[in-house]
Amino acid sequence: MDFEIKRDALGETRFVESDPPRPGPGEAVLRVDSFGLTTNNITYAVMGETMNYWDFFPASDEAWGRLPVWGYADVSAVGDEVDGLEEGTRLYGYYPASSHLVVEPTGVSEAGFVDGAAHRAELPPVYNRYSNVAADPVYDREREDEHILFFPLFFTSFLLDDFLGDAGLFGGSAAILSSASSKTASAAAFLLARRDGVEVVALTSPRSAEFVEGLGVYDRILTYDDVDSLEQKPSVYADMSGDADVRNALHRRLGDELRHDAVVGMTHHDEMGSVPGDLPGPRPEFFFAPTHAAKRAAEWGGDGLAQRVGDAWRPYVEWTSGWLEVERGSGPDALEKAYADMLEGRVDPKAGLVLSLPG
Repeated sequence: MDFEIKRDALGETRFVESDPPRPGPGEAVLRVDSFGLTTNNITYAVMGETMNYWDFFPASDEAWGRLPVWGYADVSAVGDEVDGLEEGTRLYGYYPASSHLVVEPTGVSEAGFVDGAAHRAELPPVYNRYSNVAADPVYDREREDEHILFFPLFFTSFLLDDFLGDAGLFGGSAAILSSASSKTASAAAFLLARRDGVEVVALTSPRSAEFVEGLGVYDRILTYDDVDSLEQKPSVYADMSGDADVRNALHRRLGDELRHDAVVGMTHHDEMGSVPGDLPGPRPEFFFAPTHAAKRAAEWGGDGLAQRVGDAWRPYVEWTSGWLEVERGSGPDALEKAYADMLEGRVDPKAGLVLSLPG
């Protein structure tokens, strides 16, 4: 069973059912067990054309797309010419919101493998890696829900924090985060708050302000209507919302005191707009996490990057236990409702949605 989204009308969805796949030579079938649904997945859909997210898992009709998610799957069948991969192996990775995925395992080792399917060859490799949980140093069976909900977002936030820190916050002393209640923003705030001399400022909606304050990682909390009260001092902006009006108001308030504008997410996907030619301050730049991950992997080595991420992950996931409320759902109706609620911004920020489909 595949959950598909109309590529030019993201509110239109459908389910496509077929017989369970069988592996051909060089292939393996993965049974998707569970996956998380967050605003990050909405960004994948919004940026599906621009950033090629629809290309990872081609749909039955090119007018439709299969939503990428992060989760767990078990190897249900292995074809000929696949050595070293056993049925029952549990894998963490990037899947479609589906019941099954057929992959072409390459470089199989105790740690996992890379999907060598031709259509994924030119796509960012960080999305093509499937990790065997038995060899994953951050895996905890009791924390699977937190892992699928937070780890992809946390990895992005870790890289964003590292990118800003490596640049000396571009000479800024304040980091302003929009959509501050989102899991990506709060993870970035958690990390930025551990840096000396950085004021972490939240921009959020009035209905989320109390939740954001309760997180305890922001030094100052403003609603979107209060952008004009931002202190005019050297600052960087991490835009998780994609809201054109908020971005423009912030640029006009800070002007040249805004040292960098990193576009990270699209939680306000229906408020996106073009960048005015007379926008004061720096031009917004899309922060593409895989690019910075590749840079650090080249500098630190893959193991070095994984070690640093793991060291930062453990205290972070302990912190989330103080406010996260996991909500589980199974079947088409649960997924369809969860996706619609996430698309329209109706999900409580403290909720973590974990879903599965029959197959």
